Amino acid sequence: MWMSLAPAAPEIFLGLAICLLLVADVYLRDDQRNVTYILAMLALIGTAAVTAYFAANEQVLAFNNTYVADPAGTMLKMFAYVIVGVVFLYSREYLAENGLLKGEFFVLGLFGLLGIMIMISAHSLLTLYLGLEVLALSQYTLVAFNRDSAVSAEAAMKYFVLGAIASGVLLYGISLLYGITGTLELDKLAAHFGESGGITIPSLLALAFIIAGIAFKFGAVPFHMWVPDVYQGAPAPITLYISSAPEIGAFALTWRVLIEALGPMHDTGWQGMLVVICVLSLGIGNLVAIAQTNLKRMLAYSTISHVGFIFMGFIAGNPNGVSAAMFYTLTYVLMSAAAFGMIILLSRRGFEAERLEDFKGLNARSPWFALMMLMVMFSLAGVPPFVGFWAKFLVLGAVLDTGPVWLAALGVFFSVIGAYYYLRIVWYMYFAEAEDRTPLMAAADMRIVVSANALGLLALGVFPGGLIDLCARVLG
Repeated sequence: MWMSLAPAAPEIFLGLAICLLLVADVYLRDDQRNVTYILAMLALIGTAAVTAYFAANEQVLAFNNTYVADPAGTMLKMFAYVIVGVVFLYSREYLAENGLLKGEFFVLGLFGLLGIMIMISAHSLLTLYLGLEVLALSQYTLVAFNRDSAVSAEAAMKYFVLGAIASGVLLYGISLLYGITGTLELDKLAAHFGESGGITIPSLLALAFIIAGIAFKFGAVPFHMWVPDVYQGAPAPITLYISSAPEIGAFALTWRVLIEALGPMHDTGWQGMLVVICVLSLGIGNLVAIAQTNLKRMLAYSTISHVGFIFMGFIAGNPNGVSAAMFYTLTYVLMSAAAFGMIILLSRRGFEAERLEDFKGLNARSPWFALMMLMVMFSLAGVPPFVGFWAKFLVLGAVLDTGPVWLAALGVFFSVIGAYYYLRIVWYMYFAEAEDRTPLMAAADMRIVVSANALGLLALGVFPGGLIDLCARVLG
């Protein structure tokens, strides 16, 4: 009996750790919330150790084939642990200064991580939906975390309403698939559509609903309405969380559903739908970002454009394309974490450095962190030798291998456009007169990890082969 639970040991351990954290936090005073932070970090370390100990070298099914443990899932989970740990570290000082250091932040963050883990290891559409809802409910609550902010409450309400609609749309698509095939297991769905071809009006209708749910989770056009409002309305640590770790869950959702379950419908079903979403995301994301003066909104539209590139890997539909999409997702999460980490670093009590003008003259205030932000912006823009260049290179190459070629050309065109608004930040840092000459004040651990995060983008760009090979190997 106990061995049958082994594949899900990481989820079980994290669930128990969250329960213990909830109980411990009840007995802590407000001035002892650092204990909650330490316990949350220990929970992440323990979950990572359990994941490594029970790591599967091949695909292992459990719980009546509704759960799967495989090398790709292990890699995605370990990456998610690191990102959530970085989010907690970046957030602690900001939350303390603004009177928001509450145990609920860490508990909800870990609950969201649990949802991501369930999505990563789902082998049934029902399990995927369960993980998605655990993550979504945590995110809705986190956005409204600052109860004294009307802007945060408004953003949370918009996110909740739109998220509930998208959740219903996805669930309706899943129910249609169940009615057509009589199963929710991914391999059985693939076998059914592989034999029948899947080209029926009901199956295409179900596919359309499922694509809509996936696109909402990624924040792709035309299901992107929540992204800029949530990014701007939520406190910077919440925006940091939403822009990073859940993207790994969104990749897992897309990979499990479109590749593992509905792969036989690639050519005649969902490829065309993704092409439309990809083009719209690249165009609207990059063009609207140019007009933004709020950095968080600019990064929100930047996220939308990057989702278009991630979808390019899935459009290719082959192993190279999927591994390129995984590489892009993981590297984008690192870039996003570094960008919002810099926003938090420049923020202080009662002030959030979310306007482009807040970065004016940063080189005069702190040449080192101006250099770190330059690396982040260059990587997001896809400038070599940073890792963002290789991420774009791989997905564009995957599209060129399988077509359509015009989509790759469009990707290059919008990459050039996107470089403008990233380089605008660099101009503000190095060539504009500083409006605020307050010295940067941050804890040593924050400074070290932000620097390591930015330098990691350069290191991965100079030596990308290890991560590229790892993505290809775990998916193979």
